Amino acid sequence: MVSATDYDAPRRSALEDEADVQSIDALRAARTEAQSPIVDEDDADTGESIDLPGADLSGEALTMPVLPKLADEFTCTSCFLIQHRSRRASSSNAQSICTDCAW
Repeated sequence: MVSATDYDAPRRSALEDEADVQSIDALRAARTEAQSPIVDEDDADTGESIDLPGADLSGEALTMPVLPKLADEFTCTSCFLIQHRSRRASSSNAQSICTDCAW
């Protein structure tokens, strides 16, 4: 009986197989040496830099300029985002809808 040969499988020699086994053993040894039960904690990290949802941001200043709507842009009446006029799906009764909301 003739066995089927997989010609798409990569060909490997015995030396390559032995090198892979050695590298796996080396990786396992390195992993156990590198693992430590001691956790490094940063004492300076107190969590004060985290902004919580609903936080009072009235004292914060804007970090980027706000640009007015350009002449070739419109405001979608569904999502209220400013879109370029090429993204307008329909315009009926002074209601402009973008292509994302038209789906």
